[in-house]
Amino acid sequence: MARHIYSCPLRWSDMDAFGHVNNVVFLRYLEEARIDFMFRLAPGDGSPSFSGGSVVARHEIDYVRPLVHRHAPVTIESWVTKITAASLTIAYEVKDPDQVYVRASTVVVPYNLAEERPRRITAEEKLFLQEYLDQEPAVV
Repeated sequence: MARHIYSCPLRWSDMDAFGHVNNVVFLRYLEEARIDFMFRLAPGDGSPSFSGGSVVARHEIDYVRPLVHRHAPVTIESWVTKITAASLTIAYEVKDPDQVYVRASTVVVPYNLAEERPRRITAEEKLFLQEYLDQEPAVV
């Protein structure tokens, strides 16, 4: 299973009154990593994959440790944990090599903007996503 690695810079404005990155800002970080994964890394030059739009159906975030502002970027690793006919789930870790700050997941639904409705995942998109699919069984 491959993981997508995204380097995310921290901005001074990301901090809250307590001197660490605000919880809402983490959603922005996840969005940046997700967009980089789904759109910049979409298969094939000129491929229409993922270009028609998508919507977020759900976010789940576990804040593990506070992240304070610094000049070095933070790493966001992402991978796919579930693919259905019309949705996918992306998991993330916001981390440094020796520390995880956030574990999260997002359910994304491909969306046809012109028709204003969800659409199915194409065969090309599924093939791309399967490269990042975590095959590990869920821990119960």
